[in-house]
Amino acid sequence: MAQRILAEAGIEFNKKVNEWNDDDLNAIRSAINEIKVEGALRSEVQLNIKRLMDIGCYRGVRHRSGLPVRGQRTRNNTRTRKGKRKTVANKKKVTK
Repeated sequence: MAQRILAEAGIEFNKKVNEWNDDDLNAIRSAINEIKVEGALRSEVQLNIKRLMDIGCYRGVRHRSGLPVRGQRTRNNTRTRKGKRKTVANKKKVTK
């Protein structure tokens, strides 16, 4: 993304930041203004996820249930998505 911004601004990749002048900075700022960043990008991503959940596709169902979306296995790992372990106790043996 950084290389794309520098290419649009017309600045060499090997030019160091402390060598930039005011014209270079303004060109970079104008190139960044054309790209979605920060809040606009976050809201777009959230809308995309909400759309997947609304149409009920596989990825949307996985998002809704808090499981991994991109095909990872869930038997051992995925603690990040599933949260802290919920221990299930064994049944106690009936004594006679």
